[in-house]
Amino acid sequence: MVATPGRMLDMLNRKKVNVSGIKWLVLDEADEMLNMGFKEELNGVLASTPENKRVLLFSATMPRGIEAIAHSYMKKPMEITIGARNAGAENVAHQYYVVHAKDRYLALKRIADYYPDIYAIIFCRTRTETQEVADALMKDGYNADALHGDLSQAQRDSVMNRFRARNLQMLVATDVAARGIDVTDLTHIINYNLPDDIDYYTHRSGRTGRAGKTGISIIIVNLKEVFRIGQIEKQIGKKFQQVKIPTGPEVCEKQLLHLVEKLRNTEIQHADIDPFLPAALARLKDLSKEDIIARFVSQEFNRFLSYYRDAADINVSQKKEMKATPSQRASKSAPGGLTRLSVNLGKMEKFNAKKLTAYLLEASNIAHLRLSNVAVELCNSYFEVEPQFADVLIARFGKEKYDRRRVRIDFAERGGRGSYQGKRYAGGTKSRESFFFNKRKKNPAKRY
Repeated sequence: MVATPGRMLDMLNRKKVNVSGIKWLVLDEADEMLNMGFKEELNGVLASTPENKRVLLFSATMPRGIEAIAHSYMKKPMEITIGARNAGAENVAHQYYVVHAKDRYLALKRIADYYPDIYAIIFCRTRTETQEVADALMKDGYNADALHGDLSQAQRDSVMNRFRARNLQMLVATDVAARGIDVTDLTHIINYNLPDDIDYYTHRSGRTGRAGKTGISIIIVNLKEVFRIGQIEKQIGKKFQQVKIPTGPEVCEKQLLHLVEKLRNTEIQHADIDPFLPAALARLKDLSKEDIIARFVSQEFNRFLSYYRDAADINVSQKKEMKATPSQRASKSAPGGLTRLSVNLGKMEKFNAKKLTAYLLEASNIAHLRLSNVAVELCNSYFEVEPQFADVLIARFGKEKYDRRRVRIDFAERGGRGSYQGKRYAGGTKSRESFFFNKRKKNPAKRY
């Protein structure tokens, strides 16, 4: 019997299934079941099974929750590790591109154009973003489509059949929707946005470079996310290479060479085409070989030449950016139309990006509010919202308290505590961040 945890527990509760006599129990993708919130369902199902059974637990990563289940429901479990624990695949090259957040989609298109034979999965954080990116790619003439939880089963099957048949070059997907996909020969995995949980990166990148073949895992980051590359390197035990976004001329050269190579490798069906060649040659007799090649290439290549003729260089110089003021950096890196805010909560309150996002959305209770580019620091955090929500969100938190302390949201460039990072107090060497850290340690219950 094969089932999801929720459905199996429901069947057990309604006494529609009897598992008292099973001899084997297999938990596949166990780490993902925990990430999706199935811990209680798993415990309920496992508690309904007999004690004298053989339990097999498969997991790409080994979080603490998995170890807890193993020790609770397995007798003297033996751990078999293939490769290093939580490590990336050996045949995968890890690369990252640094751009302003507003140029993320342009960078994605440059990468796709630079690799004409790309066969990739593009990972996004949310269903909405997944659909938006897929729609934009299709509108711009790419063979792409979306895969996420809002699609019906028939729609998901249709998309996957087209992708497996390589009628689609790029599949834009959420992490949950992409679970269980087994597609061979993927050339690239593109992280349009980094996952909140680093373990997800291992799942994503492991979908390429399979069966002895090589692959490339790409991350597109903005300046505020660069620090996370080091965290992932430490987690997977692999080094990342920073790569420059291809310029317009570089993309055009790559596409031209690909066209020429495709022309060279074209198989001529003489039996079918020979009867028509005399008429074609007669029409072209006044043109030299060079003219014919130039006209053919122009006919096939004009779209790229026109698009990239005046294309700007969207690479970011990190050294120049770090010399800018905090407000200048915030305005440059925020996507068009988004407003960057700060909140006086951070790692000191045990927040990560996922938990902070959930807290802010629940506490504000604002319909259609979306948070993006959430960066959690020691004593404060930053995030971006659509402009129409900024003042409303600030007002909603005017009297909000967390752990008996006033929560303050402000425009990032106006001085939340993050604006003072790195500055020195007159006559001292402690940063403002250190000051708040020590103050919290000495007076944990005091309100600020």
